[in-house]
Amino acid sequence: MSYLTWIKAILFDLHNTLVYKKDNVEFEEVSKYLFSKDYEISSQQFEAAWSFVSFIDYPKYGYKDWRSYLSRIFWRLNVKVDDKTLDQVIELFESTPYRLYPDAAEAVVKAKKHRFKTAIVTTIAHFKFEKAIEPIRNYIDFVMTGYEAGVDKSNPKMYLKVLEILNVEPCEAVMIGDEMLLDVLLPKRLGINAILLDRKGINKAGAVDAFVYNLNATMDFILSHRRKRW
Repeated sequence: MSYLTWIKAILFDLHNTLVYKKDNVEFEEVSKYLFSKDYEISSQQFEAAWSFVSFIDYPKYGYKDWRSYLSRIFWRLNVKVDDKTLDQVIELFESTPYRLYPDAAEAVVKAKKHRFKTAIVTTIAHFKFEKAIEPIRNYIDFVMTGYEAGVDKSNPKMYLKVLEILNVEPCEAVMIGDEMLLDVLLPKRLGINAILLDRKGINKAGAVDAFVYNLNATMDFILSHRRKRW
């Protein structure tokens, strides 16, 4: 393990780490609406096209808004919907925006106060969360989405690219996130330190360098262990 005196950069996961959704749009709800407009698109079909666009198309083309994003999904489904129907589907997704966790702003500001380099690491399209992170945007050095990386988050290239941009070695960075595979195991294989954010306090796995229950605790842990080996 590294000494925290060596840590120069803090990488933040996005979904369920910095931001959350109060409500989610269910694909079944989208399918039901489309059927009511005589577009026979099942929930599984819509979900499959959604995943394809999220993980394959978005990293290639970087859609800037819901209209272009959802239009690509319908293109993948080989269905051309009328403008009014598309507008209604857009409105449906816009009605469930991302929100910033109360502890996110304080943690990110504290990270910059202590002169850490900072980045967000996520596959999620930037337009989906840009309003939510406005209060902390000036404290984030780089936002790495699937488009900036050219790959989804399960590809090590995303982490390697953000390290290159921040000009730090893997052992000089720590990743904070809520997913064991993408936020802990993958970065650790690359030599990056990893902290699991477990807001519900239910994860008992031992592969992480540390468990924390909120982002303030994460920063407290990093700062208090600066002279201790992990």
